[in-house]
Amino acid sequence: MGTIQVHEFISLDGVIDTPVWTAGYGFDPAMGEAIGAVTTDCTAILLGRTTYEMFEQGWSKRTVADDPGAPFFNDSTKYVVSGTLTEPTWRNTELVGGYDPEAVRRLKEQVDGGLYVSGSGTLVRALLADGLVDDLHLFLYPTARGTGPRLFDTEIPPGTLSLATTQAYPNGVVYLHYRRAS
Repeated sequence: MGTIQVHEFISLDGVIDTPVWTAGYGFDPAMGEAIGAVTTDCTAILLGRTTYEMFEQGWSKRTVADDPGAPFFNDSTKYVVSGTLTEPTWRNTELVGGYDPEAVRRLKEQVDGGLYVSGSGTLVRALLADGLVDDLHLFLYPTARGTGPRLFDTEIPPGTLSLATTQAYPNGVVYLHYRRAS
């Protein structure tokens, strides 16, 4: 049975919108290593439509010479949760349809290894609300955004996570890896 591994860039006040606001902090190479470690345990990608479209633009033409993560993003099967996307536009893509927690559970059972999720705020909130996230990988930026979509909202039931790993980077970002508490 597979797992769902969520990766998010997040502000101190919980905002996870399009992370253009992270550029001012730079990207420490150790952050890339941490993200690479997450993808190493994953055999497929699960995305919402908006993030899928952004990732396709950003990754589909990259090669390993451009970025060591390119083979993972281009060669892995990408499962897209969307009620509006009618045809895949990036190789190795399968459309799942609109969000259905039972369909995601079946997908977890079918996939050998982890399903990597990045961004996809609407999808991630639904996965959290339905208890489908196994690991949450947060890169916490030392800023408050004030407004924007937040990771946790009132639809997500209260719960506890177990801290698995932390790492602080010179740019002020802190990596927090949480596991679902048993």
